Amino acid sequence: MDLQALALTLRLAATTTVLLVVIAVPLAWGISSSRGMVRALSQSLVALPLVLPPTVLGFYLLVMLGPLTAPGRALTRLVGHPLAFSFTGLVVGSMVYSLPFAVQPLVAGFGAVASEYLEAAAGLGAGSWERFRRIVLPMARGSVVAAAVLTFTHTVGEFGVVLMLGGNIPGSTRTLSISLFDQVEDGNYAAANHTALLLIGIAVVALGVVYWSLGRRPDHGA
Repeated sequence: MDLQALALTLRLAATTTVLLVVIAVPLAWGISSSRGMVRALSQSLVALPLVLPPTVLGFYLLVMLGPLTAPGRALTRLVGHPLAFSFTGLVVGSMVYSLPFAVQPLVAGFGAVASEYLEAAAGLGAGSWERFRRIVLPMARGSVVAAAVLTFTHTVGEFGVVLMLGGNIPGSTRTLSISLFDQVEDGNYAAANHTALLLIGIAVVALGVVYWSLGRRPDHGA
């Protein structure tokens, strides 16, 4: 087992999950509150990483974060080093790649909150932020948990995006999925089996947490 790759993978997944959930909560609330073409376009853009080949997404992120583009140069000045082939670059790429897994469960959860509760709270003088904080978030807590767990698990299993954007640098960008690929290429099937079983175990536990949290979601339509 490549413990260095395991530690880096868990650090990447945890960092991505925290940052992405913070971004996804207001984004999902905005999508669930919108209608018509705005909602359709927003959902399409969020879902784009689901249908793009990971290598295509990784390639364009590599170009965008590199020194040949204005955003890449600005980010390099901001963080003090090029983002490509760095842990910070992996975080940015992971956030883009896992965006649908954070936003879509939240949109579904927020949309399931009965409008009667929000109308009653508004009639009692509650502002939009108070309604969201005291009614929507508690009622959609199962979806928040699902978004966090799915984001974490999806990041753990990334391969194409992290390989294109970060390469295979031990201790910096080599994740478990890349380590597994290396082990298979080297013919070390015993080590590859251990790595694969660990990834399967993480996925099984994560799915159990997701369905358990969604199963405890209160009935919003009563």
